[in-house]
This record gives sequence, C-alpha cells and structure tokens, in this order.
Amino acid sequence: MLGNLGEKIRELRTQKGYGLNEFARILDISSGYLSQLENGKTENINFTLLQRLQEELALLPLNLETNDETNTRLSRAVQQVKALQNVDEEAAEFIIHNLETSIEWFMNKKLR
Repeated sequence: MLGNLGEKIRELRTQKGYGLNEFARILDISSGYLSQLENGKTENINFTLLQRLQEELALLPLNLETNDETNTRLSRAVQQVKALQNVDEEAAEFIIHNLETSIEWFMNKKLR
C-alpha cells in the first residue's frame, strides 16, 4: 500500500517543483525518510505526517464518498492558493476575492 502512496507523494512533490531535500524540510522529516516513503521502503508513517502531506499536496480526496474530478481539482486549487499566500498574500487575496465574487454573480444570475 505505501508503495503506491510513495509514488503519489513523489509525483505531486515534483509537480509542485519541490526537490526531495526542500520538501523534507517543509515536512520536518529527514530526506532519507522521505526517500524511503517515496520508494515504498518503509511501512511506518504517522498521522501527523499524513496531515502535513495532505496540507502540502492535497494527497487524499477530502470527501472519500464523492471522489470525483471536481473535488480533486478544488482540493488542489485550495492547496495552490495556500502556497501562493506564503509567497504573495496580495495575489492570493486577489484570487480568493475574484472566486467569491464570481460565484456570487453566477448564483444571483441563476436565481433571477
């Protein structure tokens, strides 16, 4: 099981542009342990680390009952906005504001 999880961690990590050492620092684990996880060479992973992986990579669907493309995309978008907020708060706020405004506009349009 952890082999598949490790492959997914590596795939999402590289998609986000993180190197192994950089991502290990973000997760507050050793790069050796992260490498072992990604290669399926360890059976040990604690809940705290799973939570951090979820926060950084949107690794697991947030709602396991409806594992569809929309939820996956929304989860990734949330993670990307959080990451952007760490780099550029103004840009993240711009995106959030525009999303909220757009949803409100479409909802009002449908209610008319």
